[in-house]
Amino acid sequence: MESKQLKLEKLNKYWEENCNCELQKTAKQAVFGDGNANAKIVFIGEAPGKKEDEGGKPFIGAAGKFLTEMLESIGMKREDIYITNIVKYRPPDNRDPEPQEKEDCNEWLTKELQIISPRLIVFLGRHSMLRFFPREKISDVHGKLIILDTKEFGKQAFMPLYHPAAALYNGGMRETLIKDFNKIPKALEKLKEKQK
Repeated sequence: MESKQLKLEKLNKYWEENCNCELQKTAKQAVFGDGNANAKIVFIGEAPGKKEDEGGKPFIGAAGKFLTEMLESIGMKREDIYITNIVKYRPPDNRDPEPQEKEDCNEWLTKELQIISPRLIVFLGRHSMLRFFPREKISDVHGKLIILDTKEFGKQAFMPLYHPAAALYNGGMRETLIKDFNKIPKALEKLKEKQK
């Protein structure tokens, strides 16, 4: 049987050749998801930034360093998780991705998540949350475990968090994000119980 890692590599190769996202014209390269293909937890950000566009990996800039610190604070490493973005190409000047750009990368993201089939999907920021929960406000649901029946993934657990980049410049948000982050191990335990 084909490993999840191999399936992801094939998926990325396919979409790199077949994605219609306009951002390809201005980005240096596609930034694939990265990490453990068998991860129990997937983090989804919004789009690659300058560092990611140059390096070809998600979350390797300042926000990524902060994310790595927070993972370590709950006893996890980058190698334990999988991390990706809703848009696979850097928007010019780090602007927010447009609805059509999100739509163009949507099937790529959906298939990626279906291959990994994580126990928990964590949104980093409102853009990735809005892809799944278009009516929610991140200020209302951050740090909450949401379990939903979805047509793409069946029964799936989600947790919205503020984006690490926002927390870098806002002390209060940093505190909130760290507090919310500490809920992740408990959420994973709870989900493990439910699966028994």
